Amino acid sequence: MASPSVQEQARALGDPTRHRIFRLVVDSDHPVMIAELTEAMGLHHNAVRQHLAQLVAAGLVLEEQEERHRPGRPRLQYRPTPGAGSWGGADHYEQLALVLLEMRRTGESPVEVGRRVGHHLGRAARGGSDPVEAIVEEVTNQGFDPVVRRRGSQVELILQSCPYVRAAELDGEVVCDLHRGLAEGLAAANGSVVVDGLDVRNPREAGCRLHMHVT
Repeated sequence: MASPSVQEQARALGDPTRHRIFRLVVDSDHPVMIAELTEAMGLHHNAVRQHLAQLVAAGLVLEEQEERHRPGRPRLQYRPTPGAGSWGGADHYEQLALVLLEMRRTGESPVEVGRRVGHHLGRAARGGSDPVEAIVEEVTNQGFDPVVRRRGSQVELILQSCPYVRAAELDGEVVCDLHRGLAEGLAAANGSVVVDGLDVRNPREAGCRLHMHVT
């Protein structure tokens, strides 16, 4: 069976209630039972089951039977799929999910949506003395932990971490094109920086290179 696409996972987490259930599972230090989620969410257990079923189908949560050493039917318990909780945390993942859903709604390419979002963020951040600083700040906010290397007008950002490892492994072309577009939009809003390209590396090893120059 094919792995769920990042778009399918974004749709699964587009529902705020389901997203909260997902975060409860991810943030727990033990496999979570339905009764725990029912109490935490204040929902009927059937509603919680339905949300969990969609998270399981999207490959975000694993459903298992508890180990039981006493009489009675083993209960179901849930834990995050390995890597599912390492997408930069709730805030970063919410941003990614919303942008991907916007891409699906408008029919635009990942680069086009990224440019539009980046241009909006760039206009809000303009005014600094360093034309590269707004891009570095936003890339840092996204969780990429960039190192800046400059040589004259040439600028290289080495992205030391990837907050969207799981997403990039499932659909790297979409996720990386989206963030290349984001950088291009930030640069366009600034008006004095041009993005020349993005060298993509293995997301688990990180180290992607964003190349720019100052005009």
